[in-house]
Amino acid sequence: MTLTRRSLMQGTLGTLASGAGLSVLAPGAFAQGATTVELPFLNGARKLVAFPEKRPLIVLTSRPPQLETPWSVFNEGLITPNDAFFVRYHNAAIPTSIDGDAHVIKVGGAGAGKPFELTVAQLREQFKPVELIAVNQCSGNSRGYFSPRVTGGQLSNGAMGNARWLGVPLKDLLARAEPKSSARQVVFDGLDQAVYGGGDFQKALDVEHAMDGEVMVAYQMNGADLPMLNGFPVRLVVPGYYGTYWVKHLSDIQLVEQPFEGFWMKTGYRVPDNDCACVEPGTAPARTRPIGRFTVRSFITSVVDGAVLTAGRSTGVRGIAFDGGQGIREVAYSTDGGQSWREATLGEDLGRYSFREFRFSFTPVKGPHDLRVRAWNRSGQSQPMQALWQPGGYMRNVVESVKVTAA
Repeated sequence: MTLTRRSLMQGTLGTLASGAGLSVLAPGAFAQGATTVELPFLNGARKLVAFPEKRPLIVLTSRPPQLETPWSVFNEGLITPNDAFFVRYHNAAIPTSIDGDAHVIKVGGAGAGKPFELTVAQLREQFKPVELIAVNQCSGNSRGYFSPRVTGGQLSNGAMGNARWLGVPLKDLLARAEPKSSARQVVFDGLDQAVYGGGDFQKALDVEHAMDGEVMVAYQMNGADLPMLNGFPVRLVVPGYYGTYWVKHLSDIQLVEQPFEGFWMKTGYRVPDNDCACVEPGTAPARTRPIGRFTVRSFITSVVDGAVLTAGRSTGVRGIAFDGGQGIREVAYSTDGGQSWREATLGEDLGRYSFREFRFSFTPVKGPHDLRVRAWNRSGQSQPMQALWQPGGYMRNVVESVKVTAA
């Protein structure tokens, strides 16, 4: 199978190569069939727009593209469709046309004994592929719910998705480069380019992590080539870790002998360096560290806040839970705001990095009901009943509340 040339030039994305005074959305892009959604927090009005290869998604910004998955998608199944998968870029100058087979990945650096480069076609031909189902979640997913409010993109809960990734273990590429014993980290870069502050988007992993056999250079997503806006033709997949590490349009892999101190590691995407990765609202952390693994999360997907149910009739409720790689062991539910809890039924286990379905049913009496779910992973980690706070608005994982009325 060969990768096609993928282009966004024919859709609503304009040319971004120069990055000077150009709009990502062509004039009038919202005019035809556009709708809006009101997210449940301050200034939550958003437009729904169908970008190339995407169904209508929630637009946070169009330059660079930041697109959130509508909540209803997560009730369609455990695998998030490619055309509904969220999009997050940091730089406005994103690639708009790439020849997938000819795209070159360079592997080298001071910590590499034998630097080399290869095309994506060679990557597919010369290395044995592996497949893994894993959640990709933006570090700032759910930031709009932080109280007190924090700066940054005010996202609801849709900056996440679960996909079946196919690609080559990163350790196999690094092995060909013959890492030196002095190599400490691996630095990754993609084709997107900086226009404003922050500089080139580069991320780093410790060598031990990069060589764990699970970090992947992926070229397929749910049985198809990656969508352009999700990193075509290859992206890094770092299971259990926030999406900031999942570098898109991967083009350069460098083994380095000192800790990498680029902006997006030394300054950006850092969290309080303590057990909860949190501080008291309005305060600053004494020390910080780079963000790492997901916290435990669980969501009801089949019933939305404010829904009206039929009193006296059994109501089935469905949802999803996930964590940073231990795997979900148990999900409990409450219909009275957390005063009492019962065990939900877990669905199929697609792997420890995947969404895990849960289900329960209850028969509501007339009046209000506060539905809550709480998950535990295999290490016994769970979600707090009250949301923790940090100035970056990262890693939210509170026990969510869905308030309904039976009539």
